[in-house]
Amino acid sequence: MLKRVLFVCFLFAFSSVQYANASLELFITGGINSARPIAIIPFKYEGYGKPPQDVSAVIASDLQRSGKFSPIAVNKMPQTPYNVADVDFKAWSKLGVDSLLTGTITKAADGNYVITYQLVDIARGQLSNGKNLVLGKDGELISTQDHILFNKRATVPPNRLREYAHRISDLVYQKLTGERGAFLTRIAYVVVNRKDAYPYQLRVADYDGYNERLVLRSKQPIMSPTWSPDGKELAYVSFQNGHGEVYIMNIYTGKTELVSSFPRHNGAPAFSPDGSKLAVALSKSGKLQIYILDLKTRKFTKITRGNSNNTEPAWYPDGKSLIFTSDRGGLPQIYKVDLATDAVSRVTWQGTQNQDGQITPDGRYLIMVNRSPSGFHIAKQDLETGTVQILTKTFLDQSPSIAPNGSMIIYSSSYQDRDVLNLVSTDGRFHARLPATNGRVKSPAWSPFL
Repeated sequence: MLKRVLFVCFLFAFSSVQYANASLELFITGGINSARPIAIIPFKYEGYGKPPQDVSAVIASDLQRSGKFSPIAVNKMPQTPYNVADVDFKAWSKLGVDSLLTGTITKAADGNYVITYQLVDIARGQLSNGKNLVLGKDGELISTQDHILFNKRATVPPNRLREYAHRISDLVYQKLTGERGAFLTRIAYVVVNRKDAYPYQLRVADYDGYNERLVLRSKQPIMSPTWSPDGKELAYVSFQNGHGEVYIMNIYTGKTELVSSFPRHNGAPAFSPDGSKLAVALSKSGKLQIYILDLKTRKFTKITRGNSNNTEPAWYPDGKSLIFTSDRGGLPQIYKVDLATDAVSRVTWQGTQNQDGQITPDGRYLIMVNRSPSGFHIAKQDLETGTVQILTKTFLDQSPSIAPNGSMIIYSSSYQDRDVLNLVSTDGRFHARLPATNGRVKSPAWSPFL
């Protein structure tokens, strides 16, 4: 059957932005053994008391969540050097560590914090005990210090220490992988708690669940949040007027705007990569069909036709094509439509059915919910070869959303009779669970880079 939420009726009541009383908590469920060892030395604090945030702990947690790194436990570190000259390269190399981050934090007279930090390449440093030597033009040995991958300094207000820790994580991740980090991003998700006066809540949090905010609450369900490319707005669906309608909300001001309210159902919004258009699924003519709304002119263009249900549109990164779920062949499968020619082609063939499609930022893979005899699982299909890889073993997986750097996928599944959020790396090696403490969590949406 097509996505269940498209056939559920909803009402909502808007509330002003406020902090929610719960946050997400990550439980790692697999993939650590295959990750790359890295040393995150606890940053040395020079001053009275202690900073309001453990910066190095946030960095270590970020890098572990990426699925690519496994930070060495502090009690297993052979040393805690705060100067590159003091690094024992041989000792770290014996642990398999090839990179080390260290730093100091000093409280300035104005109350801000000065952070100085360095990323060190252990393998390069070991070549000459921290004095990488090369032959100069005249044959003399010159110390290049190229084992210091970066050496940075920043002044940070107390209330932005955690944010800056994510910034450091991004720098480390990019330097070591060549890919942009996605630690300064957010997730939106729906929490359902039937004991609450407003059981259905749309929340926004940092990607790791901290700084959670309640942006919308309702006595009836909320569905299908999706981010605008600038990270300032969320599109979502409500039934406040008795049928499905699409709204856009500014998450900073709380201002909402009705953008699609045809008879019957309006749903499955998806912003175009440039933010100028919104793809939606409308049933105003009978069957669900894909339309594109120009957000400037408010003109709708019909994209799909025929006697089948077509829903769940998602954009290719270049904005020239869409994928969507259709039952035109019987059970739901994912199809592609070229927006210039209207040519439609089937994309998925493996599994009983495939739905909830998303394209990775590099345009290489399709991430989807694949149904096979083992159940509903998140899968990855190589768009060039057609090869399909099942990424998860969780129960009743749905609503995958991809990190803006393509490295991770967040999705909803069932765990101990609850809806929870999960993370899986795009290569399928790393798995983690992010349950909420006071409700069922579903419909996650990962923000763009902020």
